[in-house]
Amino acid sequence: MDALYLVKIGEITLKDGNRQEFVDTLKRDVKRRLSSAGIKNSFGSRDARYYLTVPESGRAAAEHILSRVPGINGWARAEKVAKDIDAIAATAVELMRERAAAGARSFKVEARRTDKGFPLDSYGIARELGDRILAAVPGLPVNVRDPATTLYVEIREAAYLYTDGEPGVRGLPVGSTGAGLLLLSGGIDSPVAGYRMLGRGLALESLHFSAYPYTSREAWEKVRSLAEVLAGYAGGMVLHTMSFTEFQLRLKKDAPADRTTLYLRAAMMIAAAALARKRCLNSIVTGESLGQVASQTAENMRFTGSYTDLPILRPLVGTDKEDTIRTARAIGSYEISIQPYEDCCVLFSPRHPVLRACFERERADFEALGLGDELRAAVAATETVELPCPLTPPA
Repeated sequence: MDALYLVKIGEITLKDGNRQEFVDTLKRDVKRRLSSAGIKNSFGSRDARYYLTVPESGRAAAEHILSRVPGINGWARAEKVAKDIDAIAATAVELMRERAAAGARSFKVEARRTDKGFPLDSYGIARELGDRILAAVPGLPVNVRDPATTLYVEIREAAYLYTDGEPGVRGLPVGSTGAGLLLLSGGIDSPVAGYRMLGRGLALESLHFSAYPYTSREAWEKVRSLAEVLAGYAGGMVLHTMSFTEFQLRLKKDAPADRTTLYLRAAMMIAAAALARKRCLNSIVTGESLGQVASQTAENMRFTGSYTDLPILRPLVGTDKEDTIRTARAIGSYEISIQPYEDCCVLFSPRHPVLRACFERERADFEALGLGDELRAAVAATETVELPCPLTPPA
């Protein structure tokens, strides 16, 4: 027995000449994730509808994956039956019994008839099924304006029935807009920034800057857990860890105290750009939000961003913190992010950091420090782990 799903896409349908390219990317992504989980699958399309078939034994993992694949607006478990009104009605009644048992208190039927040879038109199908459901499922009245549940019926080469579906991530398929490098700290913002860019079709690798032993092993495990959350949406995640301990000690020794964080961020951009080019990635993604902390003023971001010609994508730059927290809770990263383990950005933070960098002066002073050797050594010593796509939500 196989499980059948109707997969709904949204933004992809707005594409014109290259729509099929996006569709093919989505199909490959879904099939790759399912195949890596050992789940046989068939993902195809008919009449602008997309159908996924998996063995019943793989249903739970498939549903978890479908709910986390960018490019999918939503999905619904569907039943495929013969184009016979009695067979359709029997399935409809069973589906509505399940919805009533789950708490639904009203329903309506929406029917679509692509096969014009079927004896009932769309209105006739809805009326016939509504009558039979009313007779067979006591306590479930019709409400066409605001139903608690809706039964959808599509008459194509066969009859397809499904009820209210589950939401998807929406957006564009992962990889359809290239691949970038996410600067992943242990905070709330950067995982949400990564999630947002995955939804724009950007495949991601992540980079964490470590200051061990000044930061703990638990701080790195926290970041790994955040990368695993993102791996569920990305279909896997490569996590790079770059030690910045010696570099930060050098900054503390030689840089003006109020500029250590500013110069640290500039150095991170240099190192990230070097790693991104090495990994053939097309952009750098950060969790910066304008004005949130001292290093995220417009002047300071201009300075720190000036050390790479790669695009720096800041999806949260105009986002309210409460909105970011809501998204973090929704994707499962918030409770991890608030664990009390500090990252290297907090280490040695000055009491009164510079707020508005004088661009030319800071460029000259930073470059006068001669930190190239330390940065090259840090990039060369980068450690990398590959995290698979999880098949269940994080504990």
